Amino acid sequence: MDTQMLINILLGAVAFLGGIWVRGIADSMKDLKTVDIELAEKVQSIEVLVAGQYVKRDELEKLGSAIFTKLDRIEAKIDLKVDK
Repeated sequence: MDTQMLINILLGAVAFLGGIWVRGIADSMKDLKTVDIELAEKVQSIEVLVAGQYVKRDELEKLGSAIFTKLDRIEAKIDLKVDK
């Protein structure tokens, strides 16, 4: 076996192992891309869920006016107690 044939066999083995390594990295990247898409969909669904549960402005105004009405009634009762 001459030197050229030995070099060709060694380079072929290195290329083969390098190909296996590159294919493994490509498969890993494909898996990561799939996981990334799934995570993006989960985050998007969470954002929609959170945005749907905010208190609306008119509901907050109704709640605030109801609270102030009750506070005014309590204040009136306290004023009556103080007068006695």
